[in-house]
Amino acid sequence: MAEEILRMENITKAYELGEEEFLALRGVDLVVDRGEFLAVLGPSGSGKSTLMNIIGCLDVPTSGEYYLSGKLIANESEKELARIRSKEIGFIFQSFQLLQRQTAYENVELPLIYANMPEHKRKERVEEMLEKVGLADKMYNLPNQLSGGQQQRVAIARAIATNPTILLADEPTGALDQKTGRQVMELFHELNNEGRTIIMITHDAKIASHAGRIVRILDGNISEGDLEDA
Repeated sequence: MAEEILRMENITKAYELGEEEFLALRGVDLVVDRGEFLAVLGPSGSGKSTLMNIIGCLDVPTSGEYYLSGKLIANESEKELARIRSKEIGFIFQSFQLLQRQTAYENVELPLIYANMPEHKRKERVEEMLEKVGLADKMYNLPNQLSGGQQQRVAIARAIATNPTILLADEPTGALDQKTGRQVMELFHELNNEGRTIIMITHDAKIASHAGRIVRILDGNISEGDLEDA
């Protein structure tokens, strides 16, 4: 039987826009099992970024319950939420979010420093992660000395360095050409085959089709089914 890693029950998120209230999420129910590769597919303004921020503990719902690894997130302290963001969730962004004055090695090392990993173990881990993403020969390059695809691979290496519970990827191929995007998706498949749980947010149906399961979000509501049903 599959192990549940994430559960959302009747999640809503409301924003005040002047005197009006805008509902970005409208009673979202979502369950993700350990080892799943899930795509959340939706157009701009559908609520997918709001959903991602709540999954990543960057925002809190207005109502409803969110459980991560069996813990009710609403009950957790700010200190625990910071720990979850740094160790349990590996973030991968469209814009890579690399520190431009730091080498690939130093970018991947950063979360391990925050995790208080001893230096000799950090070195071993960083080298292992960069080798995994095919960049062992580029570890001392700065981001501006790398292609877009290589920068995204550094970002993926950084995201998996702490062995997080979930990889949360926001439009991970959005800044890449099609060929490079396919290569990044191949890397995601390799990571998923190792048992890593991946949640990918995207507006691109072709990219979403790489996932094992797709949920669609529109006007703050989630639905499931084949792409052909859309």
